[in-house]
Amino acid sequence: MIQAKVWFRCAAVHDPVSPVVIRPAILGWQAKERNVDLTISKSFKGDELVRHMRGWFTVNVDDAINFIQQYGYLKLKDSHELIVELEDEEKYGQLTEALQENFQGQLNVEKI
Repeated sequence: MIQAKVWFRCAAVHDPVSPVVIRPAILGWQAKERNVDLTISKSFKGDELVRHMRGWFTVNVDDAINFIQQYGYLKLKDSHELIVELEDEEKYGQLTEALQENFQGQLNVEKI
């Protein structure tokens, strides 16, 4: 199994960036008639994190997700860092070549 960090080109500063989860989302309730002291901590899946970054990258996030998922699985390593898991070196090589060909440096991966 090969793991690679996913890098997008930032639309604001044009540097390579990779989204990370700083802390999980905390969801709760607002009740009409009483105080409800329940919360749920929810972490994102890899593709969910990328979708939340819509507009911050120079590529369409849905296109990026669909493209990457042809080769591997978007995941959060340690519930924090966006990676793609690939079966083997051959898939990694195919993905890196295809990303360069289709996204011209706006989206790439780097083996961890």
